[in-house]
Amino acid sequence: MTVLAKLRTYGNLVAISHTIFAMPFAASAVALATREPHEPLTARRIAAMLVCMVSARSAAMAFNRYADRDVDAKNPRTKGREIPAGKVSPREGLSLVVVASLIFLGAAATLGFWPAVLAPLVLAMLLGYSLAKRFTWAAHLWLGVALALAPGGAWIGMGVAPNAGILLLMGGVVTWLFGFDILYSLQDEHFDREQGLHSVPARFGLGRSLVLSAVAHVVTVACFAAAGIALGVHLPYFLGVGISAAILVYEHALVGKGNLAKIDKAFFDMNAYVSMAFFGCTLADVLLR
Repeated sequence: MTVLAKLRTYGNLVAISHTIFAMPFAASAVALATREPHEPLTARRIAAMLVCMVSARSAAMAFNRYADRDVDAKNPRTKGREIPAGKVSPREGLSLVVVASLIFLGAAATLGFWPAVLAPLVLAMLLGYSLAKRFTWAAHLWLGVALALAPGGAWIGMGVAPNAGILLLMGGVVTWLFGFDILYSLQDEHFDREQGLHSVPARFGLGRSLVLSAVAHVVTVACFAAAGIALGVHLPYFLGVGISAAILVYEHALVGKGNLAKIDKAFFDMNAYVSMAFFGCTLADVLLR
């Protein structure tokens, strides 16, 4: 295998394309932080935050694939993933976790005292998610908190003290991820139950899972709107909230009463549109203020 092909394989292992879920919310936090007294937004600071984002997520995904390699090999949906398929060895996967983790810790240390101090705790939270499905159906919530650390970390990386606005934004990200990860995990409801793994669908079944997902996304929209009020933003931001709400409604319409054929479109396309629309309108609000 050529070096380029190997790098592509590693990129697939950590699902690098899924960075689009978290990156726009981190970028939104950076944009909103410029409304507060903040550290200079230099090219070096932007680069360090980007490195933190990509490396932390890569470490988390690589560890997830490593920790789940035996389970993935049994699941018809996931047995083609890189480690169970033999494209990447478990040792390579674990090495990638170590390298990405060290890069994250090093990059966070360049952003200041608090990013350096909090980075190990963030890393523990990210890696710990991969074990959560073995003991709690709230693993989706754990993943939501892990993803919400991206905008929270970006805010602190800008040197801005936490306030109600960023906490509400993080809460919206938590429930957004919680809601759409429930929909995604519908595909494995029966497999999870058979293997003794925990998830909302395995615990509560199809009907109640759809309700929980919908309720979570109502809370998401409410949190985003409340964050805007707390931060004193203007119309473009709230337009982004409205667009995000409309996309989430369409996402639930796609899945309907458990239409698994539409899960991939609902999971990737719709949620990518949510995060990108939110960022675009947030950026417009900041630039036009």
